[in-house]
Amino acid sequence: MVVTPMGLRFMGRSFPYTLGRGGRTTAKREGDGATPVGAHGIVGCLYRPDRMARPCDWAVPILPGDLWSDDPRDEDYNLMVRAPYPHSHERLRRADPLYDLVLLTDWNWPRAERGRGSAIFIHRWRRPGYPTEGCVALDPSALRWITRRITFGTRLIVQS
Repeated sequence: MVVTPMGLRFMGRSFPYTLGRGGRTTAKREGDGATPVGAHGIVGCLYRPDRMARPCDWAVPILPGDLWSDDPRDEDYNLMVRAPYPHSHERLRRADPLYDLVLLTDWNWPRAERGRGSAIFIHRWRRPGYPTEGCVALDPSALRWITRRITFGTRLIVQS
């Protein structure tokens, strides 16, 4: 899966996408809103079981209370955590559909370097062209199509 100026290429197809409000970067930092350049393995899939059927056999349901730690001072930085959680975090079970289906990359994972930026997800976009906080966002139908075809070793390559 390659992010190019002309689209996200995967299995002979090209899909429109959006990236972080901070553009692309080779020096990712927490909160910069940028999408890191490089090759990132796809290491997981999360989905909302109350909103969709399991999209692939390795998908993990997002349950009430599931969060993602984005606090560099916490020992669980850049990991999925559960509420109640006293540190800075992002709610995975959102009221909007943004995280109904999420592909997890190995950006700064599994042993996070503090402050280097928390998770880079591939998720659905708010609308075409609307930037993310650093993730890669796609049309929901494209995201579902890609998720069904990912295999072990699939990588997200973000070109500079």
